Amino acid sequence: MSKRTRKQKDLTRLAHAGREPSRQHGFVNTPIYRGSTVIFPTLACLEAEDQDYSYGRLGTPTIRALEEAIAELDGGYRTRLTPSGLSAIAAALIAFVAAGDEILVSDSVYRPTRRFCDDVLKRLGVTTTYYDPLIGGAIETLITKKTRIVFAESPGSQTFEVQDVPALAKAAHDAGAVMILDNTWATPLYFKPFAHGADVSIQAATKYLVGHADAMLGVVTATEQAFPALYRTHEQLGLCPGPEDVYLGLRGLRSLGVRLERHQKSGLELARWLAERPEVARVIHPALPTDPGHALWRRDFTGASGLFSIVLKPVAQAKLAAMLDGLGLFGMGYSWGGFESLILPFDPRAYRTATKWQAEGPALRLHVGLEDVEDLKADLAAGFARLAS
Repeated sequence: MSKRTRKQKDLTRLAHAGREPSRQHGFVNTPIYRGSTVIFPTLACLEAEDQDYSYGRLGTPTIRALEEAIAELDGGYRTRLTPSGLSAIAAALIAFVAAGDEILVSDSVYRPTRRFCDDVLKRLGVTTTYYDPLIGGAIETLITKKTRIVFAESPGSQTFEVQDVPALAKAAHDAGAVMILDNTWATPLYFKPFAHGADVSIQAATKYLVGHADAMLGVVTATEQAFPALYRTHEQLGLCPGPEDVYLGLRGLRSLGVRLERHQKSGLELARWLAERPEVARVIHPALPTDPGHALWRRDFTGASGLFSIVLKPVAQAKLAAMLDGLGLFGMGYSWGGFESLILPFDPRAYRTATKWQAEGPALRLHVGLEDVEDLKADLAAGFARLAS
């Protein structure tokens, strides 16, 4: 696009980043490029690979458009797309380790990340040590000469611990390790990963970037220093998202700002309402002043998404089932970030190792969608009535 400047705000970038209508006969959106084979006009061009695209798996104009937009929003050097959030995590981890290495991973990390570390990386000879997500700069006591990665997810999955990412990054860099951050909850609109010390930033773009629960997509952005290792690994793993999913990511990107604003507003209103309910023991939402991580959130974040958790007071499983089974607007399902509201029970006691999860009663993770918040309150209020009956 012409007349672009580095001073433009994120909402403007969302509308314009990655778009070049002049290359698309004036059409506003980059079209879906489907293809494997790319033709070279001459032998010299083939041998030199002297053209923008050489093979479908290595990139298309659709892929490049989204990669350029995400890198600009993240504030990183370059971005690579993958078929899912988990594949983005896997590529980022494998890129920087070899047999005999060690990595440090937050104990509150997304559970599939944990499974990948405990299974795949373990079989490759890489040792994973889980750390208390609230450790901050004291993580330096866990770093050894073999530590290659410090992996954070802030806020933590399910339990929403806010991590001191700058302190973790400083300790990692002092030891020559790479700082990797899963930034799916906040997106680069509400947390700038590279401004806070990350070398690699991951998003499960399936969530807020796509925003409509209809595509699987992952993104990984890196600094200039870290990108070559990520690039080689991404290419060698053959990671290639589907063209329709990439296009849906581009489409979702354009409305990300207004959707996140609505998710944030409705999520906070519902969280405050839940905090007053007699059935609720506590609400876990970093943007609430009562949350233990609020000070760090306020320091480092510029907004909150629509995902948070609550802990109920003790209640029988049958009553919890009556509450959840009868909900009309909150669906029970994995993932989040779409237009629809979701609710999911969780209990991390079985897979936490560095910390101990203690809860007064059942825990529920909520994603607040784009429905009218009063209707969402009514749906939950009816659920609480069933729980109490």
